[in-house]
Amino acid sequence: MFGESSQRLLEYSELCKKNCDIDPSLYAKYEVKRGLRDINGKGVLAGLTKIAEVKSYTIDDGDIIPCEGKLYYHGIDMEQIVDGFIRDNRFGFEEVAYLLMFGELPNKEQLEAFNDDLVFYRDLPTGFTRDVILRDPSKNVMNSLARSVLTLYSYDEYADSIKIENVMRQSLQMIARFPRLAVYSYQALTHYYEDQSLFIHAPDPELCTAENILYMLRSDHSFTELEARVLDIALVLHADHGGGNNSSFTTRVVTSSGTDTYSTIASALGSLKGPRHGGANIKAAEMFEDLMDKVNDWNNEGEICDYLNAVLDKNAFDHSGLIYGMGHAVYSISDPRSEVLKKYVKQLAEEKGMEKELALYTKVERLAPEVICEKRKTYKAISANIDFYSGFVYKMLDLPKELFTPIFAISRIAGWSAHRIEELVSNSKIIRPAYKNVIKHSKYVDFAER
Repeated sequence: MFGESSQRLLEYSELCKKNCDIDPSLYAKYEVKRGLRDINGKGVLAGLTKIAEVKSYTIDDGDIIPCEGKLYYHGIDMEQIVDGFIRDNRFGFEEVAYLLMFGELPNKEQLEAFNDDLVFYRDLPTGFTRDVILRDPSKNVMNSLARSVLTLYSYDEYADSIKIENVMRQSLQMIARFPRLAVYSYQALTHYYEDQSLFIHAPDPELCTAENILYMLRSDHSFTELEARVLDIALVLHADHGGGNNSSFTTRVVTSSGTDTYSTIASALGSLKGPRHGGANIKAAEMFEDLMDKVNDWNNEGEICDYLNAVLDKNAFDHSGLIYGMGHAVYSISDPRSEVLKKYVKQLAEEKGMEKELALYTKVERLAPEVICEKRKTYKAISANIDFYSGFVYKMLDLPKELFTPIFAISRIAGWSAHRIEELVSNSKIIRPAYKNVIKHSKYVDFAER
């Protein structure tokens, strides 16, 4: 894999494993909150925000009581927001981006002006697509996105200014440009690495974000109204998840150093790419592909349970021991984002003729918590999270897996931008947590004596 240096790299790796490993008991001894969470999984309070709130329990007489999960955007129930724009037959992502950024719901005139601003800021610098996106494309669209973001720094006369009006302008540009950057990066990937035809469609100024993703991605521009609406709902559900998720916290940590917007958002993209965060939807989709291949009878619950047990025993799929799409660090009884998405999965499955696949997903959603509780002897309620159904939705929308996490980023850039601005406005301290050294001091050994 690494040529002549392979053996030396193995030796280096063994040294790291020997000298970097920390005794797990020390975390309990020094009361370290691993992953910034306490022993019960509750997050360590590291900041304050108005942007979003995740609720998974109530407190009664000092007792923590799990409840149906809730997600609030600036204090407004996300489910009510979705019900509102669906009832009015409108698309919702732009409205949610406005709410997250500015702290209040827009009226008709404000929303129209905001949409006009996004259209205005959607254009890329002259030659950017040719010179940056199509040149030396990456095999991973998330890395292409990060490179594009960092390169945009060079095109910005006021790249380093952290005045709020300037950061606002940069944020609106990011929200407007991300769909274009992601889709074009995917087209470059398939052309140069898979020898497919290259086509680059400019976005339509009359279309919303969800519509334009499908419009730019498909060679014939075609999509159904249901496809666009379900994708729009997925964007709304992913737009933010409180300040404690990994990529939003990364945004705030990097912002607190006083650095520029482009460096900050590139850092957030690096966080989101990871399979423990935004990349989990790809893992869930791939796990189901493996399950569909390995389980002969999709109606046989015993066969399904055998597969799930094999996954937990690290004998199936990627041998991680994880059933992807099940369970969440905060939610227990239910993930409200998954509950909302489920309402529209059935309609899409019927339109696409994928009712059998949906029936299998439904069985796994019911059986997996039972298998996990039995195997792990845990009594915490376990439910399907947003990644469980989002991968299935994207598959039904004929979206390539290479775009699953970038679509998450297209949505989450609204939340990241809001958190960056809130951090700049309300906090003047650099975020710097403490780490305790757990190795004994030793004397320097002269070179000749080693």
